[in-house]
Amino acid sequence: MELSTLRHSCAHILASAVKRIYPQAKLGIGPATGDGFYYDFDAPLKEEDLPQIEKIMKEIVEENYSFVKEEWSKEEARKFFKEKGEIYKLELIEEIEEEKVSIYKHADFVDLCKGPHVNSTGEVKYFKLLSIAGAYWRGKETNPQLKRIYGTAFFTQEDLDSFLKKLEEVKRRDHRVLGKRLELFDIFPDKAGAGLVFYLPKGAILRRIIEDWLIKEHIKRGYKLVVTPHIMDKRLWEKSGHLEFYKDYMYPIKKENQEFILKPMNCPGHILIYQKEIRSWRQLPLRIFELGTVYRYEKSGVLCGLLRVRGFTQDDAHIFCQEESLSQEIENILDFIEYALKKFGFQEFKAELSTRPDEFIGDIKKWEKAEKILEEILKKKRIHYKINPKEGAFYGPKIDIKLKDAIGREWQCATVQLDYSIPEKFDLTYQDKDGERKRVIMIHRVILGSLERFIATLVEHFAGRFPFWLAPVQLKILTVKSSFKDYALQIKEILEKEEFRVELDLRDETLSRKIREAELEKVPYIIVVGEKEEKENVISLRKENKDLGKKRLEEFIKELKNLS
Repeated sequence: MELSTLRHSCAHILASAVKRIYPQAKLGIGPATGDGFYYDFDAPLKEEDLPQIEKIMKEIVEENYSFVKEEWSKEEARKFFKEKGEIYKLELIEEIEEEKVSIYKHADFVDLCKGPHVNSTGEVKYFKLLSIAGAYWRGKETNPQLKRIYGTAFFTQEDLDSFLKKLEEVKRRDHRVLGKRLELFDIFPDKAGAGLVFYLPKGAILRRIIEDWLIKEHIKRGYKLVVTPHIMDKRLWEKSGHLEFYKDYMYPIKKENQEFILKPMNCPGHILIYQKEIRSWRQLPLRIFELGTVYRYEKSGVLCGLLRVRGFTQDDAHIFCQEESLSQEIENILDFIEYALKKFGFQEFKAELSTRPDEFIGDIKKWEKAEKILEEILKKKRIHYKINPKEGAFYGPKIDIKLKDAIGREWQCATVQLDYSIPEKFDLTYQDKDGERKRVIMIHRVILGSLERFIATLVEHFAGRFPFWLAPVQLKILTVKSSFKDYALQIKEILEKEEFRVELDLRDETLSRKIREAELEKVPYIIVVGEKEEKENVISLRKENKDLGKKRLEEFIKELKNLS
């Protein structure tokens, strides 16, 4: 039996329990998911209802009702669900092409469902309801908002306990909580707007460390750093095709009879830079790189901390190249991605190859060619991948890279997109050796992706305890008493001359309190100075709640330089 079958059966048990409490509740849908299941209800459900619902579910399991499958005519199904007032089921029935519909029953509960299910409710023993949230019917903001109850189910109690333990670890690492506690970022939806990130001093330092590293590594690899405007003329987005495909995500601006778009991506700006002169084959491949801030109108219901925002910055580059250098450029990008992920502490990643969507621009034969090139490179590099049919960008297929974090979760980061289509729209050419004008090919790519999403990933991967080179505050000096201020300042000055990021705590608080607060801030090293340290010209060190003893400052600095 598939785990998804068990979970889908548990969703039906959930729905029948809700109907016992709220007989007038209208049923939505209740599928199995990767981690469990959910069911949508049009009912006045609240978080505090979950224990009672779970209690009734256990009673239904104890009663061990059989799951019975029946086939009804569409007319019979319409009549039944209309009498019950199940308006959402009626909508689903109208979309079924077959003349017969599949119905599943247990006890007095009846649902429109293809199945499959377990034999009886008694087989669903190990489950837990997790949370409740709002969800638009079928994911559309114009539809009614329903209540969605999330849950999970497993074959054994051990598997359920393991999953719940992992959930606790996920909560402990939540970047939204740690981001505020560690004073990295904040969002002020009521005052500044939802999905717009404010980096606080420590978060701004973390971001600058990442940006400086990215710039250095791109320049080493022959990329040309550029900066393009945040707004551009609407006609540019019409020509690129973005207006047609991204209109709902764009922020328009109108001034003095001219229409602008707050840029949702950076490629048109880089195209204009490429077009400013006639390019020769000698200039190719031309790699244009930008830390480009873009703006996309994401629906309020999907905004989530730094993971889904309306303004974000990408380490975005566009490579303009000839056919013969195309494969090597993509291989180089994949090598760069692997190097970057390992630098930031991620050892595992996998790829997904997304192919031509239903709505696209360009020539189908070139799409097929591009898909083949990307797949052959993934095979050559021996990168594990799966194919996502019809999930490519409107202008070309893409490789998406998903990294794995410390607790095994996958996060989207890098993307490599191969584009034969937009160069046609903009008539992008170069002059070849023989003097002929030929069509250039574009590669769109990001290495870390959205910096906001990547920072969220880092926070959760390290649970806020960043490696030494990334930590916004690397060292914190605490005085036993404020009378040792001069010695502490002397140490701080020496460390800052070595370009370490240092904070000093001279408050007249107990040392234990200052240590506790510094450890909550997850500072990599805590330096304690008092009478003994000053007399012996040493420092006392702590790291991750452990006392490391005393050391001479010069010796410690040598160790730190190996970490940077």
